[in-house]
Amino acid sequence: MVVLENPALEHLPLVNLHAKQTPSFSGIPTIDLSRPNAAALLVRACEDLGFFKVIGHGVPQDVMSRLEAAAVDFFSRPLADKERAAGVANPVGYGSKKIGPNGDVGWVEYLLMQVKGGGRGAEPVSALLKQQGAEELCSVLEAYLWTVRRLACRMLELMAEGLGVPQRDAFSRLVADEESDCMFRLNHYPPCPPLQGMPGCGLTGFGEHTDPQVISLLRSNNTSGLQISLRDGSWVPVPPDQSSFFVNVGDSMQVLTNGRFRSVRHRVLANTSKPRFSMIYFGGPPPRERLAPIPGLMGEGEESLYREFTWSEYKKAAYTTRLADNRLGQFERWRGQ
Repeated sequence: MVVLENPALEHLPLVNLHAKQTPSFSGIPTIDLSRPNAAALLVRACEDLGFFKVIGHGVPQDVMSRLEAAAVDFFSRPLADKERAAGVANPVGYGSKKIGPNGDVGWVEYLLMQVKGGGRGAEPVSALLKQQGAEELCSVLEAYLWTVRRLACRMLELMAEGLGVPQRDAFSRLVADEESDCMFRLNHYPPCPPLQGMPGCGLTGFGEHTDPQVISLLRSNNTSGLQISLRDGSWVPVPPDQSSFFVNVGDSMQVLTNGRFRSVRHRVLANTSKPRFSMIYFGGPPPRERLAPIPGLMGEGEESLYREFTWSEYKKAAYTTRLADNRLGQFERWRGQ
């Protein structure tokens, strides 16, 4: 079984499982991309929740299964081998428990990679992986990233169509450009020890946050743990489905649509009995891309909720915050001017 080196619960945040939760919630939209009304359904889901499940996505099951198997193999290695094979996360590379530079921690180990050219390989981590004998992981990463990047562009074009934006690539060009700043993360959440004497508490695997990028595509194994926050602040579990993708609207998309699409707050709770593996593709814009609402989406007399900024400026600001912070707040016009 894959385990973290010297696992300990000290200093890891706990979650009150009875605080503003709706366990019976079953309203996560499922969208079949092969259906003719997919564009309209995507827009509705992005407006209502900022989160949805995708079927009919066209990514071969074999590609997904091979990457999961390679991830299991990688995380099964001794800690020193993982750090040597990928480098210690700063920010890319292998990390354990510590998430980012500002004190966030969770019951997780991960492999974070920069994706070259929007979806054509992960550098420089993949070069290290190849040198350290993880050729299979590198090989399946290439195939997976290529297909998932195409899926992201397909959905973004359907969103533009559903919104009535004249430029079909108004969103997709941001993640398809040679300079696009995309990331890929493999997460492993080992089974955690029961929390003795703390009924109603859960251990945080990955703390609550929104994703900074345009769009995020997540696929996991068949282990629960992912939760999203509704607009009333309650948390609802997301039933796992290893054959489908779950999609998050990111902060950048919220800006591009002037708040019409909302980035969704989400978190992962550790599972006490089974390991959870997840793989997330983050579609981000080029560093010099200026982020502002698309004019075609602005109504007559409507003002932008945000001051214009570059992706590089936003990413730099995000690195100074904690996971749960409202990172877009500092770019809201009433605060920034």
